[in-house]
Amino acid sequence: MHEMSIALAVIEQVERAAAEHGARAVEEVLLQVGQLAGVVPQALDFCYELACADTVLAGSTLTVEPVAARARCADCGREWAVGMPPDLGCPGCGGAHTELLAGRELRILRVRWAADPVLARADQEG
Repeated sequence: MHEMSIALAVIEQVERAAAEHGARAVEEVLLQVGQLAGVVPQALDFCYELACADTVLAGSTLTVEPVAARARCADCGREWAVGMPPDLGCPGCGGAHTELLAGRELRILRVRWAADPVLARADQEG
């Protein structure tokens, strides 16, 4: 399952960052996913929840920010929304010299660390 490998890769990267920052838990991961990335959001949610068990991400929320596919024609400069299945022929001039601008993204945009209750109490007392 493609989504499981994505979930495992996200978890690995976030665990590495958590260790570098001394974070003990993660509340939320914001993942940007392009329309053409071939990801089924429900399957990714399911795999993420399973793969997070016994990690610093256990109980965290995966929020997916979708990115619409867009292309630009090198001949006439027109930009347009690319649908599914992707048709990269320019709807303006019919040109084939096109560039995909967006839609294949798969990146972690933000991680929200859980507040450390011990540190929070120390801050309030001190």
